[in-house]
Amino acid sequence: MMPPEEESPDGDRDGGLVLLHGLKSGSTRKQGCDPFAQTQRSKLQHRRARINQQINKEMRMRAGAENLFRATSNHKVKETVALELSYVNSNLQLLKEELEELNSSMDVYQNDSESISVPMIPLGLKETKELDLLVPLKDFISEHYGEEGVLFEKEIKEFMELRQAMRTPSRNEAGLELLMEYYNQLYFLDSRFFPPTKTLGIFFHWYDSLTGVPSHQRALAFEKGSVLFNLGALHTQIGARQDRASLPGLNQAIDAFQKAAGAFNYLKENFSNAPSLDMSAASLTMLVRLMVAQVQECVFEKMTLLRAQNDFLARLQLAQEAAKVEDAYSLVHQTMSQPHVKDYVPFSWTTMVHVKSEHFKALSHYFAAIALCDCPAPSDAELLEQEKAFLQFHVTMPEGPSLRVLLHDPEERRKLGKAHLKKAIMKHEEAMRIHGLCKILRKMDILQEVLSFAHKRSLSKYSEIDHEEDFFETGEAPDIHPKTHQKPEIKSPNFSQVKVTDLFHRLGPLSVFSAKNKWYPARRVHLMRGENGFGFTLRGDSPVLIAGVIPGGCAAEAGLKEGDYIISVNGKDCKWSKHAEVVQLLKSTGKEGVDIGVITLQGSECPKAVDRKAAVMSSGSGVLKSNKENSRKSLMNSKSASTLLVWSKKSKRSKKSTYSGVPFTSVGDNEAMY
Repeated sequence: MMPPEEESPDGDRDGGLVLLHGLKSGSTRKQGCDPFAQTQRSKLQHRRARINQQINKEMRMRAGAENLFRATSNHKVKETVALELSYVNSNLQLLKEELEELNSSMDVYQNDSESISVPMIPLGLKETKELDLLVPLKDFISEHYGEEGVLFEKEIKEFMELRQAMRTPSRNEAGLELLMEYYNQLYFLDSRFFPPTKTLGIFFHWYDSLTGVPSHQRALAFEKGSVLFNLGALHTQIGARQDRASLPGLNQAIDAFQKAAGAFNYLKENFSNAPSLDMSAASLTMLVRLMVAQVQECVFEKMTLLRAQNDFLARLQLAQEAAKVEDAYSLVHQTMSQPHVKDYVPFSWTTMVHVKSEHFKALSHYFAAIALCDCPAPSDAELLEQEKAFLQFHVTMPEGPSLRVLLHDPEERRKLGKAHLKKAIMKHEEAMRIHGLCKILRKMDILQEVLSFAHKRSLSKYSEIDHEEDFFETGEAPDIHPKTHQKPEIKSPNFSQVKVTDLFHRLGPLSVFSAKNKWYPARRVHLMRGENGFGFTLRGDSPVLIAGVIPGGCAAEAGLKEGDYIISVNGKDCKWSKHAEVVQLLKSTGKEGVDIGVITLQGSECPKAVDRKAAVMSSGSGVLKSNKENSRKSLMNSKSASTLLVWSKKSKRSKKSTYSGVPFTSVGDNEAMY
């Protein structure tokens, strides 16, 4: 993942088609957040949150009862606690069943179109508790950065408002951007406030999206992973709501499910040891495969809209597309049946996937039958192309006459078509039988309607081609080779799509002012300009680095050291100042001198290097190499060592300043003497 760009708040930013969020994102945030709208979906989310809270309460009661059961030796107390535990476990089971029914409410997320289409499986969002960051972040700012924490209350509250808003994202592009904006802000929060050797005492609480079981961790990675999960879940909801009876709706659904697969796959590859089952590797693998299968289903529906239904080759392609959908859902069903996933995934999901697998297998045989029975025999010009297509159509070649005879003889085509229809009807009936086993799916009228329509269509076609004088026994139709013209693509999240400005940019550039860097308390130094200037060389931007100090000069006598960063000049904050801006402030000083605020990173001192530098400075040669290496080493514990190179490229001696009394060779190529 490429981290969000860090820039000076006053710097230019590339606009283009990228939406700019951050400090001025209030209006966008309102568009992307929908906390109060009483839609079916929001009511579902509120009910899910209530059940999650009840599950959390029962889990605490069970933990307490189990501890008491283990601790006591009194037989009567043990009996009472055991009885209480049975009640608690019973309540937990009922709550989990209620939550499963909510999570199986696929109809809430479907589109409102009057067209009949097979429902898709969306995911509900993970719920989280409110988080009060005001005190921990203020304390950290005071302790680590040496700033007044109260001065950053506005930024902290803005971050908390952003987190509150992302808990209820709207089901559209604005909601996706809101989640992405918060995810990108977490990069800056991590860099600013989460040192590798210390915790802030903050716990991130999230509920499992399917079971409602609460989990909490101090690690910010858990927060990032949960937001990324919700990004994928929101994509599934957007995909499920599209009108798949139209080509634009199908393309949007394909895009949404591919992005959902990408989010879950990215989560699986980049986050490990998640405390909740919905983010385990096994569950995420299942979700990726489920999204890919739903993309494949949309591709099949797209084919039915685009291809001419009365063309022989088009019908063969439809049959192979349906077989490809069946293949994808069979893999999902196998994944859902694995030990680590079987008891976790809602039964309605497993049943729906199984139903779709049988349904699309039936459709593949149905389209094979109508290709054989409804299309005329090929002309001599068409024969070669049809033979080539038919050779790759079946997994095993059907028994009977040669391929050329089969394609030319209407009776042979009817026999094979009848065998395919027989298999289609069997699979339709199997799909309907499996559907009837699930109480939740039985309530979905549209699914029942789709299955019933497909079954009746195959029965009608079978009756149409079945002749009374048929005395032959209908053979077994071979399976159809799965093939697709549009392979599903797993689209990883594009984090640069939504650029953000670091809310805490006032703390200074991240290359220096980050949680993992430590520095000595800021020093205030008063300098008087001498005959040869102040006696130091400067390099870089934001913040400007003191690259060298002349022994015996004004800067050296005042206590400035190589590797110090200038953070203020005469009280003006210079953390984000460019090289030229600092130079101008220094030039504008009069006889009264100048007050410079500086900091020194801990671990950046190198006395031997400084002594060596002093000797080189006095001899007037060889400054560049030692300067660049020492200053670069002093920043190697920073995340942005490469950023220093960017600063150096921006620093041109001819543009930065003038100097006097010092030989030209004693100043580095990217440094200037003052």
